[in-house]
Amino acid sequence: MTADPRLTEAAYQGTALKVDQDFYKRIGEQTEKRTLVQEFTVQIRSGQAWEVPAGHVCRISTVDGPQVGDLNMWNLHDPRERFWAARTRQLQAAHLSTYDRLWSTLPFLRPMATIVGDTLADYGTDAEGGRLHDTLGTRCDPYVSQMLNDVSFDYHCHSNLVRAVLPFGLTEFDVHDVLNVFQCTGLNDRDEYFMKTCPAQPGDHFEFFAEQDLLVALSTCPGGDLSQPMFGSGNEDPVENCHPLNVSVYALDEDLTNGWTEPTSPRYLGAHGLRAKTWS
Repeated sequence: MTADPRLTEAAYQGTALKVDQDFYKRIGEQTEKRTLVQEFTVQIRSGQAWEVPAGHVCRISTVDGPQVGDLNMWNLHDPRERFWAARTRQLQAAHLSTYDRLWSTLPFLRPMATIVGDTLADYGTDAEGGRLHDTLGTRCDPYVSQMLNDVSFDYHCHSNLVRAVLPFGLTEFDVHDVLNVFQCTGLNDRDEYFMKTCPAQPGDHFEFFAEQDLLVALSTCPGGDLSQPMFGSGNEDPVENCHPLNVSVYALDEDLTNGWTEPTSPRYLGAHGLRAKTWS
């Protein structure tokens, strides 16, 4: 029996999800109209935070080998507005690529960034159902490691992100669910989350256009390319599978962003049913 395609259509649809692909394609392709304003390397098993002004492009690239990076994102001026992985998964996809957007939390609910470049976009879905740049899983953390394996380790992605944002006045409570850049994941036949070896090669990149002034933080995952389990009985520490990631921030020529304006939040003016009622 052939499944009715109407039963598997995206649950969330509407014109607010339409993207001007021609606009973002120009930004992604016309790299000669960029000026490098910041560049640095995030070393293995570490994290770093940085600012990306609205209208700029940020590129994350592999340096000398495959490496997974865990990405967090906040509005620079109000960190209560931050990347919302679950809603992005619903509005866009479980695995993101070019023209997908990263959405912010309530009550803001607007695009924080739009993906304009992905050298691994053609990876698609592999034989096991693995796909790249996932919002399904979240950052590795020392609490789970302690709980499952009784191992104390200070350089999980959660901890790396915590250290990265402290200079910006944020704390562990501000670190949130991530976009797993370059990570290959999926769900198995038992609906369980799995991770595969990162397929990125030196020079692969993933880049996004900042739709608002952003504070961004990135952790280089201590599992490196995730080709072997990190902890557990008999497992070796896979430090040899870890590689740095490079970050570049670019200003764009004005003609590339003509007509662009920062996205606004939905104009919900209700009070969540908390208005006082009047009785006749």
